[in-house]
Amino acid sequence: MKCVVIGSGSWGTALAQVLCDNKVHVTLWGKNENEVEDVELHHQNSRFFPGVVLHPNLHATTDLAIVKDADVIVLSVPTIAVEEMCRKIDTLLEKSVIIVNTAKGFHPETNERMSEVIRHAMTHLSSVVSLIGPSHAEEVVLRMLTTICAVSQNKEDAICIQKLFSNDYLRVYRGHDEIGSEIGVALKNAIAVASGVLSGVGYGDNTKAALITRGLTEMIRYGVAMGGKQETFMGLTGIGDLIVTCTSKHSRNFQAGYEIGIHNSADYFWKNNKKTVEGVRTAKVVHEVAQKRGIEMPIINEIYKVLYEGKKPKDSAQELMLRDLKEEM
Repeated sequence: MKCVVIGSGSWGTALAQVLCDNKVHVTLWGKNENEVEDVELHHQNSRFFPGVVLHPNLHATTDLAIVKDADVIVLSVPTIAVEEMCRKIDTLLEKSVIIVNTAKGFHPETNERMSEVIRHAMTHLSSVVSLIGPSHAEEVVLRMLTTICAVSQNKEDAICIQKLFSNDYLRVYRGHDEIGSEIGVALKNAIAVASGVLSGVGYGDNTKAALITRGLTEMIRYGVAMGGKQETFMGLTGIGDLIVTCTSKHSRNFQAGYEIGIHNSADYFWKNNKKTVEGVRTAKVVHEVAQKRGIEMPIINEIYKVLYEGKKPKDSAQELMLRDLKEEM
């Protein structure tokens, strides 16, 4: 079985190494020539993993034609790039492939989930399997114990991907609630921005525990309203991913929020950020959809106001605490 991983960033590189460890024929594609050269010639991706030596059999290229006879293509690119990349890949394919999606977010214009975007953009498609859950590339590349989930409407292809990626440090479960799982891993990014904001402002563990708990409530409320199953949010693509993203130094969403909290304003972030922070886009999409559909999302509403309306993080935190008293559930 031939696999191609699209995206030479941190997660693409880590997943490509997993496949090498599993003795799968895999090539890593990237558009950044320096990253590709670093992997191909030095067995490193120093931009993302300083000092880490990658699997010696991992090869990389900038030639997208590598996908033409692939059986499995792993998309490890930001949500904003998924549609364009799928269309480019589709013109090169000679047969239908399994697309493994790792992006966690929504289309910036249509608000579609990533599996929907992929299906609409490709004709040479067997199925979409989302490989998602609580995971940081920085730990997977060091072969630290990690569990994630292969989620798909196609059970056979989900089993295929589960077997392809599972080994003694990466355990892959399966799931079929595509809606709930994709919404869970997307929404937790926005909650993680809020978590970083609160830490940056100066709040501690008590506040973070409250945010994660109430954030999970909002994820469930929104996800079920959109057609997801409530039990999905109690698993890896729900509370699992929420915990790791809201509490880890590796999380770009948490880091971005922390910076906003430190400055008590989103201005510095907007002027200086050069990283992909999916939670920032997700907060906007979810806020707008929730407003139209009448879904109560107080945390998302406040982080939206901080990001897009110039509200001070300290004021948002206080207003969340001063909401009307009520029963917990």
